Amino acid sequence: MTSTHAFWLAGRQATGEGTFDVTSPWDGRLVGRVAVPSDAQVEEAVAAAHAVRDEFAATPAHVRAAALDHVSKRLVERTEEIARLISAENGKPLKWARGEVGRAVSVFRFAAEEARRFNGGEAQRLDTDAGGQGRLALTRRFPKGVVLGIAPFNFPLNLCAHKIAPAIAAGTPIILKPAPATPLSGLVIGELLAETDLPAGSWSVLPVANDKMPALVQDERLPVISFTGSDKVGYAIMDSVPRKHLTLELGGNGAAVVLADWASDEDLDRAATRIATFSNYQGGQSCISVQRVIADASVYDRLLPRIVAAVQAQVTGDPSDDATDVGPLVSEDAAKRVESWVDEAVAAGAELLTGGKRDGASYAPTVLAGVPADVTISCEEVFGPVLTVQKVDGEAAAFAAVNASKYGLQAGVFTHDLQAAFRAHRALEVGGVVIGDVPSYRADQMPYGGVKESGVGREGVRFAMDDYTYERVMVLTGLAL
Repeated sequence: MTSTHAFWLAGRQATGEGTFDVTSPWDGRLVGRVAVPSDAQVEEAVAAAHAVRDEFAATPAHVRAAALDHVSKRLVERTEEIARLISAENGKPLKWARGEVGRAVSVFRFAAEEARRFNGGEAQRLDTDAGGQGRLALTRRFPKGVVLGIAPFNFPLNLCAHKIAPAIAAGTPIILKPAPATPLSGLVIGELLAETDLPAGSWSVLPVANDKMPALVQDERLPVISFTGSDKVGYAIMDSVPRKHLTLELGGNGAAVVLADWASDEDLDRAATRIATFSNYQGGQSCISVQRVIADASVYDRLLPRIVAAVQAQVTGDPSDDATDVGPLVSEDAAKRVESWVDEAVAAGAELLTGGKRDGASYAPTVLAGVPADVTISCEEVFGPVLTVQKVDGEAAAFAAVNASKYGLQAGVFTHDLQAAFRAHRALEVGGVVIGDVPSYRADQMPYGGVKESGVGREGVRFAMDDYTYERVMVLTGLAL
C-alpha cells in the first residue's frame, strides 16, 4: 500500500477530500499518492498568509536566516533520498537529480545570507539643494504582500526553492503550488520548513489542480505572482491580472554560437561535448537547454560530425541507473509532441543526422541540419532532446540568427575574442550571454530571466527579493548634517 502524502497548510500537515497519483514516466509505477486541498482549505491558507504578513515582515532577520540555513543543511543530509524521489517522479537521471538537490542547498544558503544583509537601509543627503538643508532620506525595502509561487515540473525541487527561499528571506508569506506531475519534491521542502520556528501561516505548499488556479491568480490578497512555465500560460496570467506584480520565467530556444576563432581541434571537441550534454540533459526539458547551434561556415564542417558523435555517445535508459545521461520526458504525450515536430521538420526537408525515434515517453537524442525556418521546431521551444545545427557566414549573421526568435532567455557564444564577447553582450536580445560555453549555465545567485516572450522580471535569490518588495523612503528633517 502507498501512503498518502499530506500537503502543508499554513505550516501544518493536512489532508483534503481526495487524492491523485504520481507515477513514474519511465515505467509507469506508482511513486506516491498526494492529498488534494479542498476549496475551503485553500481559502484558509490564503487567509492565514494575508493575516500574518505584518508579523512576518517584522520577524527578526536572524530567525528567517536560521530557518533557511536549517533547510539547506537538512537537504544535504537527505540528498540521496530526495534525488531518488526527483528521479522517480520526474524521470530525471540520478546524476542530474543529485545536482538539482545540490543547487537547492545553495539556494537556501544564499537566501540565509541575503536575509542577514537585506534591507539594511540607504541614507541619502538631501541638502544638495537649498530646499533640502537639514534633511536626510532613508530608503528601505518592504514586502509587497503575499506571493503566489507557481513552479514547473522540470526542476521540481530547485524551482520550488527559487520561489520559497527568497520570500522567506524578504519576510513575505508565500503560497507555493508545485506542478501536478511532480509535487513530491516541493512537499519535502514543506517537511523541512515545518521543523523551523517560522510563524504559522507564513508558508503553505498546496498541490492544487491547474483548473483551480484562476481563482487563486485573481485573489486580491495575493498581489505578487512568481510563475515559471510556458509562455502561453504565463501571458494568460499577466493578461488576467494586469495590476498585479508578476515575475514570469517562461520559455526559450537556447542558441549556442560557435564563432570562427573557436577553431582548434580542442576547441571544437569541447564545444561538441558541451552542446551534446546540454541539449540532452533533463531530457532537453530545460528552458536554457541547447536547441540551436549556429556555427560559422569556417568551422561548421569540422564541428558537425563531432556534435553528432557526442550526441550518439549519450547514454539513454533507466533514470535510476547512475550511468544514464538521458531519461524519459515527463510523459508519453510530451514525447509524442516532440516526435511530431521532428517528423514535420524532416518532411519539410530537414536532414535527420541521428535519433528521431520514440519509445513510450522516451525520445532518442536527435540532431537535425538544414531545418527550414518556418517549421515548428525552428520557431517554438522543443523542450525535448532535439538539436538543430545551422551554418552562417560571420559574426553579424550569427548574432542575427540568434535574434531571429520570439524568445530571448540565454545564449552561449564560443569565442576567445574579448571584443567579440562584448559585442555579443551588446547585440544579443537575451537575458544572459555565456561566453565560452553553452547557454545552459545558470548560477543560482545570478539574475536569471529573459526578454521578448521569455518573460519579465528576474529570479536569482537577491533579484527575486527585489521583485517581492518595494522601496519606501523616510525623510528626516532638522538634522545637523
